[in-house]
Amino acid sequence: MALTIVIPARLAAVRLPEKPLADIGGAPMVVRVAQRVASVWAGRARIVVAADHDRILDVCRDFGVEALRTDTNLTTGTDRVAQAAAMLGLADDDFVVNVQGDEPLIDPTLIDGALQSMNDATQACGEPVLMGTAAHPIGTLADFRSPGVVKVVVDARSLALYFSRAQIAFARDTPDALPNPAPLRHIGIYAFRAGFLRTFSQLPPAPIERTESLEQLRVLWHGYRIAVHRTELTPEPGVDTPEDLERVRRKWAATSTPPCLPST
Repeated sequence: MALTIVIPARLAAVRLPEKPLADIGGAPMVVRVAQRVASVWAGRARIVVAADHDRILDVCRDFGVEALRTDTNLTTGTDRVAQAAAMLGLADDDFVVNVQGDEPLIDPTLIDGALQSMNDATQACGEPVLMGTAAHPIGTLADFRSPGVVKVVVDARSLALYFSRAQIAFARDTPDALPNPAPLRHIGIYAFRAGFLRTFSQLPPAPIERTESLEQLRVLWHGYRIAVHRTELTPEPGVDTPEDLERVRRKWAATSTPPCLPST
């Protein structure tokens, strides 16, 4: 299996300017994401940062992380990953995993789960399922109600029916309690066949994508399937705000630093 892990990174950010360059334990955040992934996948996958600015390229190269310069005007991380896949000349059947550049504490084994979900769904459907992701049970009513927590509802084959910032599935008879079974929180990791990334980049944005501000809804809107890997483990927090950054810095300092990437 040919696998490329792409980490999209955009310098501009409304809530946390220059987020990919934020220091975490002596290295920029985007480098820490690459190191976290490499702690499990070095030697088994190609790990590439897809950046929109030369400053990101420079810090990646300083730390031995492969990086590509992509267009500044791309609207989503998936569009950036699709352009990187094209630049790398990946074959249609190659696997590509999008690991977001603001997840320095991500569990790299989720990559296995997202890939396996595609294989399982393909067998269940009898035709290729070209995209996979992950989710975990929501544990608190506050998270279920939060628009910052993206929810996903799946069918009997673990295929996504819908993603939303709203409370889905909504418990009509017990609105003040967490539904049972627990609703699922979407984890923002995506696995693709490289050929489908080329298809995605040509799909027009969907109305529901704009309404929810969720790029994965473009896939469902245009009739494609997304397989969902369920994990019982609650993922570590990503970084969207200065408060998130401080929380991640504390967690990073409390754990052992993952190994650096091998020299290139």
